[in-house]
Amino acid sequence: MNRRDFLQNTGIVAAASVLLSKSAVSMASTKNYKMGLQLFTVRDEMAKDPIATLKKVKAMGYQDFELYGFDNEQDSYYGFKSSQFKTILDDLELSASSCHYGFSPYLERSESALVRFVDQCIRGAQALNSPYITWPWIAPEQRTLDNFKRMAGMLNKIGEQVAKAGLGFAYHNHGFEFEEHAKVGGKSGQKGFDILISETDPALVKLQMDMYWVMHSANTTPKKLVEQHPGRFVMWHIKDMDSLSRDYTELGNGSINYLNILPDPAKSGLEYYYIEQGGNFAHSSLESVASSAAYFQTQLKTLI
Repeated sequence: MNRRDFLQNTGIVAAASVLLSKSAVSMASTKNYKMGLQLFTVRDEMAKDPIATLKKVKAMGYQDFELYGFDNEQDSYYGFKSSQFKTILDDLELSASSCHYGFSPYLERSESALVRFVDQCIRGAQALNSPYITWPWIAPEQRTLDNFKRMAGMLNKIGEQVAKAGLGFAYHNHGFEFEEHAKVGGKSGQKGFDILISETDPALVKLQMDMYWVMHSANTTPKKLVEQHPGRFVMWHIKDMDSLSRDYTELGNGSINYLNILPDPAKSGLEYYYIEQGGNFAHSSLESVASSAAYFQTQLKTLI
């Protein structure tokens, strides 16, 4: 091949590479995620005036929410019947893609009580047109290996019940799932997370990754977890960790470098993400979610 042909061919390859690169960027950006907020972050404001609070966080750029505090006997969220709260969201052009429901007590209750509770959660989620029901937490005294094994079976049954209703079901991690339990019979100690992820059906039980707790307690990174379990983490919680206290803090103020640890959304199976800060606000919850929204929009939004 002479120099002229070589230059022509390499030029074609270079041009093709640019086109492929642009195409890849275009494909990556076709999933237009709404900026989400876990409303527990502004629980003090939601307790005072839910509608005014929703308007304020909407003005910051939040469009989608994960709820908490469902009253299953009253079929209500934040004091409003499910259908009323859906109307409020619709009027504000907002959505609620998930809610954290109070499953923890049902580890101690009958199977029929659990089935009834799940049915109530399903009715609430359907009224909101909310695609996910999420198990968020268990009490400290419940965090035993036997309970994690029981939970795996429960999660599968709940996931099956929820799937039959046309909805998705997920489990949300904290840090305690990554704690190693005492060694038994010379074997290395087990972790609750390993039990839950290995003994649940990926088709029925998805995972909501709390990235703060992964960085705080798991001795790994969100990116590595996704590499190990692709397609399983359909939701993310994004929050930062104070460099000294390791408590929560506003995005961009802490020690978690999301530019380095954010997983590939497609490989993760990501459908929704929520910014969250459980406490330790610099001034107030509303100022903190405004600060986090500004940081996310300028620094991280293009990565998701």
